[in-house]
Amino acid sequence: MDTTARRGGTTTSVQERPVVLETPAVSATRRVEATLASLALRERPEAWIALRPPAELLAEAAEVDARVQAGEVLPLAGTVFGVKDNIDVAGLSTTAACPSFAYQPTVSAPAVVRLVQAGAIVVGKTNMDQFATGLVGTRSPYGVVRNAHAPERISGGSSSGSAVAVALGTVDFALGTDTAGSGRVPAALHGIVGIKPTLGLVPSLGVVPAARSYDTVSVFAPTLAAAEAVTAVLFGPEAADPSSRPWPTDAPLAAPPAPKVGVPDEAQLLHLSPARVQRFTETAEQLRQAGATLVPVDIAPLLEAATLLYNGALVAERYAAVGAFLATQPADADPVVSSIILGAQDVPAHELVADQGRLAGFARLARAVFAEVDTLLLPTTTENPTIAEVQADPVGVNSRLGTYTNFANLLDLCGVAVPAGEADGAPFGVTVLAPAFHDRVAADVAHLLDGKGSNDVAVVGAQPSLELVVVGAHLAGHPLNHQLTERGARLVGPVRTAPEYRLHALPTTPPKPGLVHDAAWGTAIAGEKWLLPPAGLGTFLAELPEPMVLGTVRLDDGSQCTGFLCPSEAAETGREITSFGGWAAYLERGSTPMTP
Repeated sequence: MDTTARRGGTTTSVQERPVVLETPAVSATRRVEATLASLALRERPEAWIALRPPAELLAEAAEVDARVQAGEVLPLAGTVFGVKDNIDVAGLSTTAACPSFAYQPTVSAPAVVRLVQAGAIVVGKTNMDQFATGLVGTRSPYGVVRNAHAPERISGGSSSGSAVAVALGTVDFALGTDTAGSGRVPAALHGIVGIKPTLGLVPSLGVVPAARSYDTVSVFAPTLAAAEAVTAVLFGPEAADPSSRPWPTDAPLAAPPAPKVGVPDEAQLLHLSPARVQRFTETAEQLRQAGATLVPVDIAPLLEAATLLYNGALVAERYAAVGAFLATQPADADPVVSSIILGAQDVPAHELVADQGRLAGFARLARAVFAEVDTLLLPTTTENPTIAEVQADPVGVNSRLGTYTNFANLLDLCGVAVPAGEADGAPFGVTVLAPAFHDRVAADVAHLLDGKGSNDVAVVGAQPSLELVVVGAHLAGHPLNHQLTERGARLVGPVRTAPEYRLHALPTTPPKPGLVHDAAWGTAIAGEKWLLPPAGLGTFLAELPEPMVLGTVRLDDGSQCTGFLCPSEAAETGREITSFGGWAAYLERGSTPMTP
């Protein structure tokens, strides 16, 4: 397979931002052998459209193991993954679940390339709702994809095979795509995690479009930490991709310490059974107990925006993607898919412009919602239907499944779908939604539900950040810490300076220490390292009170970071407290800081 990827016109190595999956350390060869054994059991064979030959997989695994043994940093080494069959993989046909549409790509999509460069191995192409049109997993000539755990139920679509392959443990993670919920609904129906990034953060080059303006590559994994690690490798602009978007310099790196989470009124929990409503309420309460503040919100504008995707003129995007091909009436076209896409053939341009204007109005209302909350908690989907129920009402069931997902990409939101127990004897899931580029915020709030949290600097490092060392009133839990958290800063952890600093308690309000460099008489001082959005550092500097200055602080590991320093002449106005080894220790020992 071709593994050449370029970012901004130059080749980028994944070694610049290593990320490690939460999986046992195994050799790539042993992992491939386990996958081949799983495939030999023929569980849900319809989940796959094409598989790479075993000899090819084992040879690539041996290459990965050799690279690791040679000292190369491959953050995803020892993992295997599946790729939805509307995403190009060199050497395998791309069918979009329509054999007569198939073509042979000569290079892999950038998303695939980045994962392969990181040491992951492509097992094959997964089944899907044809042309990524559907949320059910039943619209494919390659067969209905049955649920991994309940074969009478649907898998969810359109990324059906990818979700099933992860749920069965055949692969460590899988790529899907998400336009209307295809990266979230299948996750909910299988009790796994689905991450739908902000549009444009993961390149969509090499992806057969469903609705090009609203498509994104998505990730399925068993745990949120694993899904984050994979997504971090995928993030980054692609020069040749017109839909690619860089991270803004003010994108938050963390959720606030007590995030405000919007929760809809029970009356707006449409199409949910009483058991699912109860489970959602219990999940919201779990967030509250974990430290979130629940805020009632009106999601009516979001639900109304969702109707534009299929019931409005925006469906013309579907025709623009593959309508000309389906107009030739290929024999292997799914009739439901064809009716949806070909039905948009005669949408007048003025109606499309009008609906785009309506969508802009809904986007304004959505911004007003998120001006009051950090994230929004919603059920991922409405039900867990049987295959027979979908066959009896293919459009109606599909429409209900997208109730809480269809609007996300239309309104430029990011989302993290996570398991939330069971209801009605089947998996139940919720999604944490946040504004564009608040992906890290959504993930942090979702982590409140698994109780594990994530402080993997490499994961966070997928977006721009600057390091900042603090030793006093900006420490976590101290009076000025809000100046960091309000700017989306993220705590990395405790650090100690090199043994060349002195600390003075300054007569300021609020009390704070001054760190003074003194190579002759200094000692190591305890502090914290934070990551700060680049734009945040500028505003932070503008508010920096005298006598503090930003300068270079040397740490005990030899590294250097930006940090707070104090001129020695200003420090002399305060009491020297160097012997305490840090500001927190000084306060904990009962000393009273000086006051003006």
